[in-house]
Amino acid sequence: MTDEKKASGMTPMLEQYFETRKAYPGYLLFYRMGDFYEMFFEDAVAASKALDITLTKRGQYNGEDIPMCGVPFHAYEAYLSRLIKQGYKVAICEQMENPAEAKKRGYKSVVKRDVIRLVTAGTLTEDNLLDTRKNNFLLAISKIGDSLGASWLDLSTGDFYTENIIISGKSEKTQLSGLLARLNPVEILLPDSYLQNQQMYELFAEYRSQLSPLPQARFNSENAKRNLLNVFKVESLEVFGSFSRAEITSAGVLIDYIETTQKGRMPKIEKPVKVFEHQVMEIDGATRRSLELVESASSIRNSSLLGVMDRTVTGVGARMLASRIAAPLLDVDEINQRLDVVSFFIDEEFIRQDVRSLLKGCPDVERAVSRLSLGRGGPRDMSAVKCVLEVLPKLKNIISGLHQNTVKELPSAVSDIIGKFGNHDNLVDEIGRALTTDDLPLLTRDGDFIAAGYYPPLDELRNLKSNSKQVILQMQEKYAAETGISNLKIKYNNVIGYFVEVPVKFATEMLENKKFIHRQSVLNAVRFTTVELTEIENEIRGASEKALAIELQLFDNLVDLVKASSEDISRTAKAVAELDVGAALADLAAEKNYCRPLVDNSLDFEIREGRHPVVEASLDAEHSGAFVGNNCLLGGENSSIWLITGPNMAGKSTFLRQNALIAVMAQAGAYVPASSAHIGVVSKLFSRVGASDDLARGRSTFMVEMVETAGILNQADERSLVILDEIGRGTATFDGLSIAWAVVEHLHEVNRSRALFATHYHELTSLVGKLHKMTLHCMKIKEFNDEVIFLHEVIDGAADRSYGIHVAKLAGLPSVVVKRAEQVLSSLENDKKSGNIKELADDLPLFASLREQEKAENVKSPAQLALEALNPDNLSPREALEELYKLKEMLK
Repeated sequence: MTDEKKASGMTPMLEQYFETRKAYPGYLLFYRMGDFYEMFFEDAVAASKALDITLTKRGQYNGEDIPMCGVPFHAYEAYLSRLIKQGYKVAICEQMENPAEAKKRGYKSVVKRDVIRLVTAGTLTEDNLLDTRKNNFLLAISKIGDSLGASWLDLSTGDFYTENIIISGKSEKTQLSGLLARLNPVEILLPDSYLQNQQMYELFAEYRSQLSPLPQARFNSENAKRNLLNVFKVESLEVFGSFSRAEITSAGVLIDYIETTQKGRMPKIEKPVKVFEHQVMEIDGATRRSLELVESASSIRNSSLLGVMDRTVTGVGARMLASRIAAPLLDVDEINQRLDVVSFFIDEEFIRQDVRSLLKGCPDVERAVSRLSLGRGGPRDMSAVKCVLEVLPKLKNIISGLHQNTVKELPSAVSDIIGKFGNHDNLVDEIGRALTTDDLPLLTRDGDFIAAGYYPPLDELRNLKSNSKQVILQMQEKYAAETGISNLKIKYNNVIGYFVEVPVKFATEMLENKKFIHRQSVLNAVRFTTVELTEIENEIRGASEKALAIELQLFDNLVDLVKASSEDISRTAKAVAELDVGAALADLAAEKNYCRPLVDNSLDFEIREGRHPVVEASLDAEHSGAFVGNNCLLGGENSSIWLITGPNMAGKSTFLRQNALIAVMAQAGAYVPASSAHIGVVSKLFSRVGASDDLARGRSTFMVEMVETAGILNQADERSLVILDEIGRGTATFDGLSIAWAVVEHLHEVNRSRALFATHYHELTSLVGKLHKMTLHCMKIKEFNDEVIFLHEVIDGAADRSYGIHVAKLAGLPSVVVKRAEQVLSSLENDKKSGNIKELADDLPLFASLREQEKAENVKSPAQLALEALNPDNLSPREALEELYKLKEMLK
């Protein structure tokens, strides 16, 4: 080290730190120092704030204190999780040797360290860092010509998908927006040059924390192709299907990123599955948020469609259900296969109960296998593999046993699932013999997880370790007999290890005995060792290390067996997930009285007594009464557009949303909340319900509404289902009416979509004669004693008014405001006044006069005051009668 470096405070350790830190810009460096991962300089400042831990200092550099903070290495995952959730990336720098090994290389040698893993949101595999019920997708995007290649991978399960999106003649932003909303990736890889496009920059604004831009050079299609061929060990990618250059590039970038972050350790990754552009229902981000498919507006899962539908009992099942709801199918045969599984479990209630009971005990085998293949798995992960695989024969017997002695056969969809189970008896047997049945440790480094009797040399080492106290005691007795020193003891400390100790008065005698080697003298004793004692000590000390080394090797052997069967295990896990989802949806349908939808390729959309699944679940939970079912008859022989009028609070928005949700549920392969449902496949679903602004991009509520409506009108076709609520609000009345009018006409004449259009513009009802495929419907209400009762029932016809003032009254507006509103409404409805607002303003009584009237009404009369002053308990009958006459006189 130069004198200049010494003067600056540069130590060998600090030099090593700087060299490592420089190699990983953009990452916080967890630098292993003994029992802690420590962070220095700006990393320490950032981490201490993010983790709310103490920022201290360690030494100086260039005359200034070095900021430092640290976390215990044995509990680092909890801190790591918090950093990742806040958008940080972390490089784990581990000690590759202990200080004793470093000293062998030289007195001043620094302990070797190296980065063993780069941790990002999209590369997590640990259970405590992940949500069991959600996929953790890492997405890569590549653009070549008019093709967008999208590839996404869940490293924790190995699921790998690609999709080619043709953007010629379409909005690139719109296409990508739908993909992002469907996948909800936790990390996105894309060329840094991509964000120079203003539209793309705006699109990714809401995904800023998930972005990991990479140099354009990393998106080389030839390099990407080589990466894929090497990982999957094939000569051609055509064995997996036909992929565009853009898809190959994005998929190869994912593989390269995984290799980089995992430092060459490749996990179990499934063969890439090609998703075709028109394979699933198109649902844009705004519609997903409006319908609250997987989480509510307040990000609460239980209040969403998924939260209500999810009765799965395994992690693999929960993720499969979430993916089905996020991407409903378009293929009628596939939809009906899923429905056949649900129907089977509805018909066979006892089988359903037994299957669900058995599945409840199944751990997350997909993620266990992924961790094992990455070298991060522990004994409990290995046990999880065994637990799931050994339950398969029981599942098969439960499902098929009922039919063995009958003519009735299993539905083909159920038989196909059972056929994916495979035979794992040998692997289950090997893991069962290898692992102890006692409580397994979480980590392999803790040892004692291999069963006794599995490997005899390991048993011998364990016996030596457990019998060490007896061996030492026997040696102590032997030495005492040989020397004649009855109080000779064999003791142990961490400095000199095992030693023979005698009182100081026997020192000369012991020093003359060549068998005993002097080690240390203390105040009242002298300490010795022997060749025999040193050998025993080495054996005892080495026994634990050797035993652990053997256990680790045996565990690695088991991991190799699991990796060799990983493809079969993955197929099995998917089969378990299918059973879980089918049984869970059947359990829901049976309890809630859902029906099996008829799904075909027609343009019909006929829902009888349909209900909103989330609202109904809420009413059931609160015991607030039954949900009122409503029909919705669109397409085919029916009208294609329903124009719906009626008051707020009467259930219009609920009715709109429930029909969209029923379409999603049916095409996801679930029963639906209705007495019957006939659904011609919906290829695109659009919902514009509810108000929201986008202040971050400078867009008002009205602007957001217009942008989303434009997207609908530019994309919807006859196979689409369009849900629109109160289009045209947020601007002048006639502007809004004009826009709503034109939108309805465009939907009818150009898009020809199946549509539900709710509005307060009653003038639109006049279009019914002009637009022959449009019919009028309204929310039924009942008026009683000047009160409005909402019946939540959709009926034919148009509403005569919107009852907005009544809703305002229910909301608790001051009575004086309500009265004023009633006066204004009455005047506005007068044809003579409606054309001249200024004259109206002059003629109407001032708001202030109403306030004066209200004040006057609140002044108490003399009779009221006199009555309040009376105390009936203190009055005799005669006095009470006299007071009554006085009050009567006051009222004259």
